[in-house]
Amino acid sequence: MTFLYTSSFRAATQPDQSMINHWKHITEKSNWRIVQLPNGFYQTEYKHPEDNDWVDVTRRETMEGAEAAIDGSIEHYSKKLEFLKGPKVVKTFE
Repeated sequence: MTFLYTSSFRAATQPDQSMINHWKHITEKSNWRIVQLPNGFYQTEYKHPEDNDWVDVTRRETMEGAEAAIDGSIEHYSKKLEFLKGPKVVKTFE
């Protein structure tokens, strides 16, 4: 048996406008939904901004867990958008 291990590295660069628009889209809870799978798990999905297909993101055992995952994703991408405004000053010295 042969295994192929690969890795990729993407240098930190400023995101382009399409990525920023994608993040803004994901931060709106109205673009999310939760579906129940045949195995009883709940899957979180967001509507793709361009083709309106649903993109699956996570699977959770409970509805509460799925909604918490959505809220966490929204918070994560909101922080990314906030960071685009520049560094946040937390303390200055005189």
